[in-house]
Amino acid sequence: MSKMKELSFGITNAIFIGRSIRHSLRNVEALVMAIALPIMLMLLFTYVFGGAIDASGEYVSYVVPGIILLCAGFGSSSTAVDVANDMMNGIIDRFRTMPIKSHYVITGHVVASLVRNLVATVIVIGVAFLVGFRPSASFLEWVGALAVIILFILALTWLYAAIGLIASSPTAASSYGFVLLFLPYLSSAFVPTETMPKWLQGIAENQPFTPIIETIRGLLTNTPVNNSAWWAIGWCLFILIGSFVWCRWLFRRKAGRR
Repeated sequence: MSKMKELSFGITNAIFIGRSIRHSLRNVEALVMAIALPIMLMLLFTYVFGGAIDASGEYVSYVVPGIILLCAGFGSSSTAVDVANDMMNGIIDRFRTMPIKSHYVITGHVVASLVRNLVATVIVIGVAFLVGFRPSASFLEWVGALAVIILFILALTWLYAAIGLIASSPTAASSYGFVLLFLPYLSSAFVPTETMPKWLQGIAENQPFTPIIETIRGLLTNTPVNNSAWWAIGWCLFILIGSFVWCRWLFRRKAGRR
């Protein structure tokens, strides 16, 4: 009986994941923008602002880790809209009439977002190589950087899923999610935090994006990581666990107990 339940769980999750991926592929405009916007920002900062920020021409190596996280942020933000759409169009009520756990639909959105964002990240890194990004990372350092990126995407996607559940409409979910995308600009993504005003340094150095960016930057470009890795993992796990619990509570409250 236990094996049958596990098999049923796997099949149901696979169905919902496939559903979410198909929806992503049909929404071509959102998919293209999630990839194009980070690339445009990378080209903007590299070719327009890069010379003023770093005259040595190495600014692309500094900015790419921040762009990678921006790419993940833009891609994950669509999860809030997808979840809000499902909550409003009645599909959850239909799932509740079937012999399945309707909350699997949220898991489907999260896994589909992870797959979508990893593909977008690979494309962004490929473009970075074309504009001069030359990381010095070993194979294990690449694996470590990828692990941090995956953990970050999972944490952020569950947070956006919770935002989609709490929002009153898909438009509101999009607006709430967009606010979070300002945080990378208040981090070390584009300039070192020590170049900021004193009052802003405290904010930049003690928010989640900075240690995550510094960890990825350190792994890929051989700059000092120090305690950033522990802070990065701690922030990601805190957001992931908190968002997952919040998401499950919100779903049971808004969609019933299945």
